[in-house]
Amino acid sequence: MNVDTILRNKGNAVETARPDWSVVQMCQHLDELGVGALVVSSDGQHVVGIVSERDVINHIANEGAAVLDRPVSDIMIHNVVTCTRADDIAHLMETMTERRIRHLPVVENNALVGIVSIGDVVKHRIQESEYEAKALREYITTG
Repeated sequence: MNVDTILRNKGNAVETARPDWSVVQMCQHLDELGVGALVVSSDGQHVVGIVSERDVINHIANEGAAVLDRPVSDIMIHNVVTCTRADDIAHLMETMTERRIRHLPVVENNALVGIVSIGDVVKHRIQESEYEAKALREYITTG
């Protein structure tokens, strides 16, 4: 199974934040959407960073509330780990675990085509396990 399988099920819409937004604007957008991270992009197609709730909390803890008035570009992760539609889900799980990240933008030909969260990966893995268990039960009962 690969990333494309997840995107076909969940869709490929990606919410973004502009690098020149204030951190408070970005937080409001996170809250409105009910998501934990936003890809940072000036044009909605090219990834320049990623920012999550965790990034905001870390900066507030270290620098105080004044960080909320700074631009998103000041707190975003610049070296974004991405994946492609063809990437294997097991590889994604390994990458997310090793790097302690919860969101991976999906990029093809330098363009943003989706995003995969750890929740998407877990949901897919559970569905896959349930399907395998059902197939085994049917095999055992029908011979």
